[in-house]
Parts: sequence; C-alpha cells; structure tokens
Amino acid sequence: MIRPLLSAILALALLGCTTSPLGRSQLILVSPEQLDQMGLAAYQEIRQQTPATTDSRVNAYVACVANAITAVVSPGVAEQWTVTVFRDDQANAFALPGGRIGVYEGLLKVAQNQDQLATVIGHEVAHVVARHPGERISTSYATQTGLQLLQILSGAASSDKNQLFGLLGLGAQVGILLPFSRTQETEADRLGLDLMAKAGFDPRQSVELWRNMAKVAGAKPPEFLSTHPSGTSRIRDLDARLPSAVQLADAAHAQGRRPQCRR
Repeated sequence: MIRPLLSAILALALLGCTTSPLGRSQLILVSPEQLDQMGLAAYQEIRQQTPATTDSRVNAYVACVANAITAVVSPGVAEQWTVTVFRDDQANAFALPGGRIGVYEGLLKVAQNQDQLATVIGHEVAHVVARHPGERISTSYATQTGLQLLQILSGAASSDKNQLFGLLGLGAQVGILLPFSRTQETEADRLGLDLMAKAGFDPRQSVELWRNMAKVAGAKPPEFLSTHPSGTSRIRDLDARLPSAVQLADAAHAQGRRPQCRR
C-alpha cells in the first residue's frame, strides 16, 4: 500500500513542477481552472462582506491605474480583470486568480499618486502572474483534491475557509495573516516593478511608496504591511532594479503608454 502511494505522490509532484517568471522552480498541483474558481469564490464573498464605493471619480482613478497594468500582463493569466474599490479605511489591496483586483479606499491615503498606487497593484498582480497562490495552496493542501478545496470555499465560514482565503492572497480582509514567503515577496516586488514600468508609470515612485508605508506604520502598521513585510532590504532591492525598470518605462513612453490617471 505504501509503495503505490509514494509512487503516486512522486508522479503528481513531477507533473506539478513548473517555473516562475524569474526562473524559480515551483510545485503547483492545482489546475488554473480550479485556481480561478477559488479566486472568484473568494472575491464574491469579499463583495458580500464589504460595500464597494459609489464615488465615480475614485472608481475611475483606480480602474485607470489597474487597467494600465493588466494591459501589459502576459496573455493567459487573465484576459479580463475586474477592479473593485471597497469602502473601507484599511490601507490594503489584493489580486486574485480569475482576474479580480480589490483596492481599499484607505490605501489611497498612503499611495499618494498614480505611480505609487501602480506599485501596489503591480505587486499584487505579480503574485497572480507568478502563480504564488497556486504554489502556496499546493504546499498546504497537497493531500486534498481540488474538488475538496472548492467544497471548503462553498461551505459555511470556518477556519479552513479562512486559511484557504489567506493562501489565495487575502490577509487582513478575512482575519487571518498568512504572509507570502520572502522569496515570493521579492519576486512580486521585482515583477510588479517591471509591470508598472511597462505600463508607463514611474518606477522610481515604488521606493517612495514603501517609504510612505514605513512612515505611517508607527505602533499600528497598515494592513498591507501585515501581510507584506517591508524594510530597508526591500527598498535596497528595488533601488538596485530601478535602472532596468526606468529603461522599461522609457520604452513604454516611446510606444505611447503614458497613463494619465487623475482623481
């Protein structure tokens, strides 16, 4: 009994081996279709729990930034993205498999211009592009089937459900903090920086965004920092990548990509 089971696990692991956009090996045992279903289910539940803003200017502003970034996302991740601004003071945002982006109004007090907001949205979208949610779910739920995972999401509120939401990338929103690994965070920072630059935003503002986050942290850090640890090492890493990101932004400008998102 043990030998066939081990053989099956090994075969599944080999089938699930993929490579991240930065060349890192990943184990992903959940299909893109299952992951999209999970992301959509999580998004629908957040929509039920938290009202969306009715401020047309805020909605247009956030959608302008998000749409500029998703327009340069590699094909096949999600061709159509839905952007929702939630009426909540937490400084937070998320992106989910299945093409769903959520931004909380409180984030707009910290991200002071379109380029800083693009830093956060690019970072969150990069987690989806790099398949980090699928990687985390595969690691934590390797012994369960995708069907069982979907059943957890469709059931009543539970610790398992909250944990699965956390693995998808929802942190403070569902009352559970499951930070991405340092490796995944670094990948999202780098990929997010490239995405915002390719969209025509100023990548130099990424450093200013993280400095703003640090300034307002104080005794109670923004919710975004609760699941996305910041620090001098993050800023150093972004600084080191800025020259190549500025080149990407210059190329985007030459191609006519110059976002003008205003509230």
